[in-house]
Amino acid sequence: MSQHQANIFKSMKDVRFEGTISHQCGVTMNDSVEARVIAEVMADKTGITVTYMPAMIRIDGDGKILFDMAEISEALGRVMTPHLFEISTSTHYGRMVMIDDNTVALFGDMNDALAYE
Repeated sequence: MSQHQANIFKSMKDVRFEGTISHQCGVTMNDSVEARVIAEVMADKTGITVTYMPAMIRIDGDGKILFDMAEISEALGRVMTPHLFEISTSTHYGRMVMIDDNTVALFGDMNDALAYE
């Protein structure tokens, strides 16, 4: 199964609750032109799972996800800034950090994010 078609959701009968930290992080976006381009760019990256739902797109990863605005801008055909990226996301989990004017990072381990505080 390609990363592009993967699905992170399980039936409740298959969910196992554990007292551990997952170190996962990700974003949920309303389905839009921008969200589809972001998902297409991210789907080819190692460790990333993109899940398409009827009205939303999820991008999930383990540890850290880097969103490169220059790469997304090139694929989109117009400028994507970290601020426009945040508008495109309806929610996220993990610690979101704007590394610089070109990079947004999500960290599954909060201690890793502390280097940017």
